[in-house]
Amino acid sequence: MDTITGLTCRECGHAYPLSPLHVCEMCFGPLEVQYDYASIRQQLSREIIASRPASLWRYRELLPVAGEPQVGLHSGFTPLVKADRLAAHLGVKELYVKDDSVNHPTFSYKDRVVSIAISKAIEFGFDTVSCASTGNLANSVSAHAARAGLRCFIFIPANLEQGKVVGTTIYGPCTVAIRGNYDDVNRLCSEIADKYGWAFANINLRPYYTEGAKTYGFEIVEQLGWRFPQHVVVPTAGGTILPKVAKAFEELQQVGLMESGPRPKIYTAQAAGCAPVIQALHNETDLIVPVKPKTIAKSIAIGNPADGYYVLRAVRDSGGWGEAVTDPEIIQGIQLLAQTEGIFTEPAGGTTVAVTKKLIEQGRIPRDESIVICITGNGYKTIEAVLDQVRQPLLIEARLADFDQLYASLSAEQKGEHQKINPEELH
Repeated sequence: MDTITGLTCRECGHAYPLSPLHVCEMCFGPLEVQYDYASIRQQLSREIIASRPASLWRYRELLPVAGEPQVGLHSGFTPLVKADRLAAHLGVKELYVKDDSVNHPTFSYKDRVVSIAISKAIEFGFDTVSCASTGNLANSVSAHAARAGLRCFIFIPANLEQGKVVGTTIYGPCTVAIRGNYDDVNRLCSEIADKYGWAFANINLRPYYTEGAKTYGFEIVEQLGWRFPQHVVVPTAGGTILPKVAKAFEELQQVGLMESGPRPKIYTAQAAGCAPVIQALHNETDLIVPVKPKTIAKSIAIGNPADGYYVLRAVRDSGGWGEAVTDPEIIQGIQLLAQTEGIFTEPAGGTTVAVTKKLIEQGRIPRDESIVICITGNGYKTIEAVLDQVRQPLLIEARLADFDQLYASLSAEQKGEHQKINPEELH
């Protein structure tokens, strides 16, 4: 595709041809895909996008894959839910949930980035694909590799949730569990990538892989009727998605799909048990000190985020902020989203909901402005996180009299709860 011009170092600006390379040889900075925006401006319009299938590939001029995509034909274009009941609970006027918990095929935002990475791996001629993962990426790489008929190796921490382990192994990859946390896994995978020359989605294909996250931002704007929200809250793990959502908003203006003007303020959300980016943000420094993760939010438990610095820069440039929340607050966030909007998210999503609540209460997000909460994964993969917090089924025999008795006791219980309420509390 003639809209892709090459790779450029984010730090020193040194240019490279398109290749499976992710680190600058001059300064060791990360590489990023470059585009011919003037050409894209001539080729792409809102009408052309609307005429295409409802998938992430409707924005293909702004994605780093030449020709037709090989996988992920049904990934992306997930619902943007107008969350009126959650908005009422939080006391805000206009609230949306961008729901990648139903992304195809493995129910997380990772299906976006992996669609790009595996298509690019095929383009480069790789026959083996791999990744280091906290779960969702492992699921997605395994599924897309199976669809493409590629050999696949997956590396995960040994303490991963069973739902995510099964959600990987069902596709038949060689899955290797490592004693250690994600950062230990990632270090090993960097060595394996160098020695074996495989296509690692989040290592040597990282410049292409991360570009898939832009589609999350493109879709928010299109689904809002081609307008920017005023505030977007995004979870942060390795730091892939947030800077690319910010880049998406910028690119929409560069290619003329959006008029110039203020872009959304962007907020980062982390678990208190693994919050190196939030610590740096609150300490007003660019130095991100690695931490040892200790949280139920395993999908965002990355103590040394590869793109953490770029998260900080995107948040600050947008005028946003960030917060961390405790594990109990995360569980409350999961329950709140489920019980108001019928969306069951994993702890990463519970983190984002809880952080949004905190930011609203702090007054950092005004109650009368438009807000988008980013939900990036599905709760059915991580039921261990809430298993002890949910009400267990009420057991009776298959007799109407037994249900009558149960219903009467429940009604009495509810009546008693109502009687406990002070009428003044209702006003």
